[in-house]
Amino acid sequence: MTSAVQHRVRTGDGITLAADYYHYDGNRPVVLLLHGGGQNRHAWSTSARRLHSCGYSVVAYDTRGHGDSDWDPAGRYDVDRLASDLIAVRDHFSADTQPAVVGASLGGMTVLGAHLLAPADLWGAVVLVDVTPRLEFAGARRVVSFMAARPEGFGTLDEAAEVIAAYNPHRARPDNIDGLRKVLRQRHDGRWVWRWDPAFIHSNFDFLQDDSAEGTEQFDAISNLLIDGARRVTAPTLLVRGLLSDVVSQATVEEFTHLVPHAETVDVSGAGHMIAGDDNDTFTAAITDFLDRNTP
Repeated sequence: MTSAVQHRVRTGDGITLAADYYHYDGNRPVVLLLHGGGQNRHAWSTSARRLHSCGYSVVAYDTRGHGDSDWDPAGRYDVDRLASDLIAVRDHFSADTQPAVVGASLGGMTVLGAHLLAPADLWGAVVLVDVTPRLEFAGARRVVSFMAARPEGFGTLDEAAEVIAAYNPHRARPDNIDGLRKVLRQRHDGRWVWRWDPAFIHSNFDFLQDDSAEGTEQFDAISNLLIDGARRVTAPTLLVRGLLSDVVSQATVEEFTHLVPHAETVDVSGAGHMIAGDDNDTFTAAITDFLDRNTP
């Protein structure tokens, strides 16, 4: 089994990010993997090893405030800040080449945000995983509501597993729940809480829990920002959508392909918003085929 080497990447504003580096001694580009909100780099473990076995060097890192990366002391988790972090990771691992970048959900938003901060030719390929510039409001609200729902945590890992299974009814509840230790940490009082900074929600996405018009306006403002980023994408691009997703719809896919006409799209049946976890075989096959065809 491929072992990753752990790196610590320092950002421009002093945050330290945790990264796993799967080095391959070959000529194919580095592939950077960006997880979704509330996840961490371990969400990519299977995909990273499979990509590595196909000849790619792979980097999966924890977004600030997630996993083993530093929490921002000022609670700064805006798209610009996350995009700056991505560029710092890119410069650390692949400063002289054009890496491919794969972003799921929040990670994909970060990729589009990076196109507003730096030239599009930094990237050799772009893969967005169940994320488009304009998301479905109800689906995005469901994700944020789940993340914000249990600030007090869980009494046991089994309790957490039941809550997660109810949130993802299309995915079978695992018999072995030890893997939850990668997304939960145990506090001194024995309760299990998520491995991410609660300020991530409160500083950016509280409006998604608000039924007022102001929430819709903030949502549209973020969408317009990401639309501007999408217009600047020039690298070969793939959008992977889970057909069971309530976050990305056919309408938002069509809008995206209008903004990025050269983009390819792939639908994964039986998968929801977290495609890599729902059907990793199909997901990894799709992105490997795309990268094989579109990177040197």
